[in-house]
Amino acid sequence: MANLVEVKVPDIGDFTDIPVIEILVKPGDTVKKEDSLVSLESDKATMEVPSTHAGVVKELKVKLGDKVSMGSVILVLEASDSATAAPSSQPGAAPVAVPPKGEGAAPRDTQAVSRAPEASSPKAAPVLASSPMPAAGSYTGNVDVTCEMLVLGAGPGGYSAAFRAADLGLKTVIVERYAQLGGVCLNVGCIPSKALLHVAAVADEIRQLELHGIIFGKQEMQLDGLRKHKDKVVGKLTTGLAGMAKMRKVEVVRGIGQFLDANHLVVELTTGNGQEKTGEKKIVRFEKAIIAAGSQVVRLPFIPDDPRIVDSTGALALKEVPKKMLVIGGGIIGLEMGTVYSTLGSRLDVVEMLDGLMPGAD
Repeated sequence: MANLVEVKVPDIGDFTDIPVIEILVKPGDTVKKEDSLVSLESDKATMEVPSTHAGVVKELKVKLGDKVSMGSVILVLEASDSATAAPSSQPGAAPVAVPPKGEGAAPRDTQAVSRAPEASSPKAAPVLASSPMPAAGSYTGNVDVTCEMLVLGAGPGGYSAAFRAADLGLKTVIVERYAQLGGVCLNVGCIPSKALLHVAAVADEIRQLELHGIIFGKQEMQLDGLRKHKDKVVGKLTTGLAGMAKMRKVEVVRGIGQFLDANHLVVELTTGNGQEKTGEKKIVRFEKAIIAAGSQVVRLPFIPDDPRIVDSTGALALKEVPKKMLVIGGGIIGLEMGTVYSTLGSRLDVVEMLDGLMPGAD
């Protein structure tokens, strides 16, 4: 005799009449215990209701746009014989909650959440927790690369996670848009800027020694030499990372990744020193994913398209040293590059929105 189970909305705290914004399964789908079934969205959070049993979906009881509350039936499940979970109306089955956009949380598609603890009272609100990935994907085409662990982004967080996953025995793939591992930090961020800052600091110290009676010859700044020094520092570190990836058999796919569904990523392949697209694509199928995409420069809407205006990446290229330079933003990056160009001979002006420089620094 079929073991039919009604899966209901569990205790979701002080919330009622919450709209169903996404249905993640359909009749006939096989689900595991804790697989997400539907997504609900209140004015405070997005919540994914997990299955309390393993089995086959027999009938959906809700549709997109329906409003549900605690105890509302989501679907009817033919539970497997081994299913021993408590009904979803009991407090042990709590939904997954994802904060709304704009509150410092990762985008919902990243599944960067964790399982909510047991609710001890009807007033317990949903909290951040680790959501299982939706069971079924929609992509059915050809696949070029398969792996157990996909890491999107090869910065300090990404390559560390990939190396750890490989050490634990998982077949791992890194997707990175730049030519070398290391992400923004290593290629066009912290490491090259610190290399140039060190040169600037030494040059300033030499000038200060003149006040103490130690005179050197006139300083001559050679931009080609500075670029070679910066590139050498970056190259040494990126070569080391490439060797570590090869030793662990971590496959690197170069390009810009975009998720197709819960188990597939399309990668637009890139080439050159930057992010030039080749027009080719690869499809990666994965079981689990870590999103370590990092950050990028803010694009100010009022800034015109002018070769004299560069972001921090352009500033690191050291193409020229202007007589005057305006730095928009008095944070760490702006002042780092401003220091370098000031030492090289530029007169510097800094515009900062707040009432102090480097806000937040101790």
